[in-house]
Amino acid sequence: MIKNFCYLLFLLTLFSACESGNKSINPKLRDFRFEPVKGIRYTEVRRRFSNGLSFNAEGFMQKPSWIIEVVKEDTMSAWSPQKNRMQKFYLQFDHGNLYNFAEEWFKVKHISRDSLVFQRVQVNNKIIAQDFRSDVNMTFYAQNYIKNKLKAVAEQLQKPTKADTAFIRKRSAEVNTSSDSSFAATEPVTFIPKSKIVTVKKFEQPGDKLSGRTVSYNYMFPEYRIEINRAYRDFVYQFTAIVDFNGNIHVKSLNGILPEDMEQKIKVVQGIADIYIRNLFTIKAGTTLGIPHNSQISVGVVGKAIKKP
Repeated sequence: MIKNFCYLLFLLTLFSACESGNKSINPKLRDFRFEPVKGIRYTEVRRRFSNGLSFNAEGFMQKPSWIIEVVKEDTMSAWSPQKNRMQKFYLQFDHGNLYNFAEEWFKVKHISRDSLVFQRVQVNNKIIAQDFRSDVNMTFYAQNYIKNKLKAVAEQLQKPTKADTAFIRKRSAEVNTSSDSSFAATEPVTFIPKSKIVTVKKFEQPGDKLSGRTVSYNYMFPEYRIEINRAYRDFVYQFTAIVDFNGNIHVKSLNGILPEDMEQKIKVVQGIADIYIRNLFTIKAGTTLGIPHNSQISVGVVGKAIKKP
């Protein structure tokens, strides 16, 4: 009798300990559970900042692209464009509704059978970045909800809104009044050679999880290398410039130049931009939603003089 009572007491104590245990090992204690939406495939339809827009003032934008499905409470599958299939990832709970899967951090804000809302969070060295990279809310709709209730396709829902277009028109009007103002163009500046004596290469950097670099850096901070043969002399310059909405280049600074020489060297490089680059290339201004506007670029320009016999 006493042994049975002690055994029952042990079981009750064990059960109580489990129910009041750590959230990291007891999903029932978390604010959100994934088990109720197991097996539902969701497509990301919106990726917005907290102000409800797809863009911020610097021109940063991320297009909705994720497709995910809960396999079980600790496993999430996501569509891999590289492998052309759904790939399983461990769904790691951290704290404060913060989860990690597919090498990304998310704060869960809403879960239902029709929709999910995650806040994408940039984490560097276990510290949440307090900038625009952690201010992106991702909305997912269940594929059945899109098809059967909304009678739509995901591509329609993923398009920028009228509010986005109005915002970009306003920002463009603001920066286009001065060659000192700009914001990043989702379709960066294009250099089209008009002569065989010039070449251009735009660098495309892969994402780097360790440094927090995403593929958006390719349009946020576009980099080019321009080579000019038959120049008046050999030269190499690395400079930043603003390309205005008409395609004109305004050199702003140079790398590796002493402060006391900067003003004079900027004049030299501006001359190279006006005489060589402007005349040997068709320069198309950067655009966002088809709207041309001032944007900043980084250019390495190399001049090679004609070799005398």
